[in-house]
Amino acid sequence: MEEKKLDFNSIIGFILIFGILIWIMYQNAPSEQEIKAEKAQKEKIEAAKKNHAAAAKQLEVAKIDATAGDSAAIAKLRGTLGEFAYSATLPSAKPSFTTIENELVSLKISNKGGYIAEAKLKQFEKFKKGSGELVALVEKNNADFNIRLQTADNRTLETKNLYFEPMLSKVGENQVLTMRLKAGPEQYLEYKYVLKPNDYMMDFDISSHGLGKVLNVSKPVDLEWDLKTTRNEPSVDYENRYTEIVYEYGEGKDDYVGQGKDKHSTADKVSYVAFKQHFFASILLTKTPFETAEFRSNDLVNDSQVDTTYTKQFKAKVPLAFNNTGEINYQMNWFYGPADYQLLNKYDRNLDEIIPLGWGIFGWINKFIFVPLFGFLSSFIAYGIAIIIFTILIKIAMSPITYKSFLSQAKMKVLRPEIMELNEKFAKDPMKKQQETMKLYNKAGVNPMAGCIPALIQLPFMYASFQFFPAAIELRQKSFLWADDLSSFDAVAHLPFYIPFYGNHVSLFPILAAVAIFFYMKMTTGDQAMSQPPQEGMPDMGKIMKIMIYISPLMMLFFFNNYGSGLSLYNFISNLVTIAVMIVIKKYVVDEQKIHAQIQENKQKPQKQSKFQKKMQELMEQAETQKAQQNQKKK
Repeated sequence: MEEKKLDFNSIIGFILIFGILIWIMYQNAPSEQEIKAEKAQKEKIEAAKKNHAAAAKQLEVAKIDATAGDSAAIAKLRGTLGEFAYSATLPSAKPSFTTIENELVSLKISNKGGYIAEAKLKQFEKFKKGSGELVALVEKNNADFNIRLQTADNRTLETKNLYFEPMLSKVGENQVLTMRLKAGPEQYLEYKYVLKPNDYMMDFDISSHGLGKVLNVSKPVDLEWDLKTTRNEPSVDYENRYTEIVYEYGEGKDDYVGQGKDKHSTADKVSYVAFKQHFFASILLTKTPFETAEFRSNDLVNDSQVDTTYTKQFKAKVPLAFNNTGEINYQMNWFYGPADYQLLNKYDRNLDEIIPLGWGIFGWINKFIFVPLFGFLSSFIAYGIAIIIFTILIKIAMSPITYKSFLSQAKMKVLRPEIMELNEKFAKDPMKKQQETMKLYNKAGVNPMAGCIPALIQLPFMYASFQFFPAAIELRQKSFLWADDLSSFDAVAHLPFYIPFYGNHVSLFPILAAVAIFFYMKMTTGDQAMSQPPQEGMPDMGKIMKIMIYISPLMMLFFFNNYGSGLSLYNFISNLVTIAVMIVIKKYVVDEQKIHAQIQENKQKPQKQSKFQKKMQELMEQAETQKAQQNQKKK
């Protein structure tokens, strides 16, 4: 058969595609005016920041003087802060912190702004086990929590610049911290934190008392929450890939803000917003949904910033509405803790949706098969061994499907000589060739699609594993063989340079997985090529498969080098088990002589077409009729 070559039309097609791509890039390039406008906007923002910092410094000096009883300073503050100048004259109007903690989390709340200035998780360490440095979701001024207040005399005040008065108490086993921003003895804005024992979830209420005449109640006030996420894992690229904003809106729907530079989204009736950092999450929940919400995400990691401290900048902005009495009253919750599916699912607030287990059937496989099965296995054996047994059980369960696929290939292989005869006999009449081929399939009782369906059934399980292992916090800092952390790469060598898409280290499990998939494809491509006879005008699938034998392992090597070693271990064992199952099926289950005899016996039986075969035959008959009509018209 003549080898298919690159013809003139193909060359023209490639040139047109290349030209279209160049045109799209040109159209999307920013104009000179847009570049100038963006530069002017940045300069404006920087100038505003400098002015704001200078004004804040002057305000701090005035506050210090006011607490000392300086009447001139008090008058100056009243001219700036209005009624809220009262808060600056209290003894609490100075930088200080109040700590509340339980067995799981330690929270440090600042007098200035009244928000959480530090949130540390006591059960988790940064980077690697034994580092001695606790995971801190909030620390070193990487977060802001602010409410923009509109006063009755049209002043705009920001709570993050004002001082709250703290009151710490204990109600039963709960620690209660009340922070009040006062406009008078009985006029204040209150943040109330309630931390329960052995719980990552904390009650958080925002309410106002007697501020109906102090604030402009005709329009909502804006709540702003900003967080610059801190790196906690060895691979900044891997961690950043699963760092994102997730939110719930409407009637239990959930969505996320896309990855990349300056991504934004809006939603209505928002009931929670989660700033997720791969294995950890900071979540603000509300029992009274926010009417609207704006979210922004900006990627802070570049290829050259492998050792960066921060990964993303998150911003959320929501309006707080006044009730009928002219007051603010919101019952909310804070969650600072691990992004653990089982833990989040227990709260019954739909928080498990922040774990990216996949949509549709992929999510069902993870939720109802992978999560319970792996959770059961890892409860009594080491995590590395649990992955191996988990993989073996999944592959054994899929072995009947693998058998069906090989059986179909074997049948097609037996029919190959007869199909090639039909190709030669009807080489000048493709339609007749297709009809005769379908008749042969029908007589032999062979469905050419039977080999594809089992492979399609296995695809959801493969995709589900790509979602499950990166989300499994159980693997974090769990070692196996040479891998110190099954949730991160298993580097056995570090390179003095950085290779694009690969990294600056060499992971061993991806190499083993690539070798296994090479031998797996070496075994399967030969059978597939033998079972699929060449078709005139179509590319030689045998040659394509031979190329894929080398491309697929190479792609896996690059793709998995920075992924968690647990996923690479799963793929390595998966391919080994598949190879073993194939050998057993080919040597001890599938007998080509019996298949040949069965096909010959089927040919003697009355023909019974499947729905697929009937449909294909109808289509070919219609096409042949149309062709005959066209030929008649030409004559």
